[in-house]
Amino acid sequence: MKWNLRLTAAQRGVWKASELQRALAEHGLTISAGKMSALWVGQPVSVKLADLDVICVTLNCSVADLLLPEPETVTRPATQSAPAAASAVASPSGPAQIVPRRRDGRTLPPR
Repeated sequence: MKWNLRLTAAQRGVWKASELQRALAEHGLTISAGKMSALWVGQPVSVKLADLDVICVTLNCSVADLLLPEPETVTRPATQSAPAAASAVASPSGPAQIVPRRRDGRTLPPR
């Protein structure tokens, strides 16, 4: 996802982070200067849904205006490899049964 706050704000006549910070405060969302800078300049790691609601109300926009999908950046999993194939046990009654494996290398308890 691409964070598009700055362009969305500019399309609505908000050109400075401090202007948006004041407008958000008027709607009940107090943001520190550091967090506002991170929202304005960069790609935030996380945004609270409640904060996202206030940003959308303040800018009169939707979440789709702020978050732009980038499907080309998603990597597709490779075809089924040998370790994954080894965890499937063939069943005479139908398709292969998936046997769970722990990620930390420890064995599962006996059944």
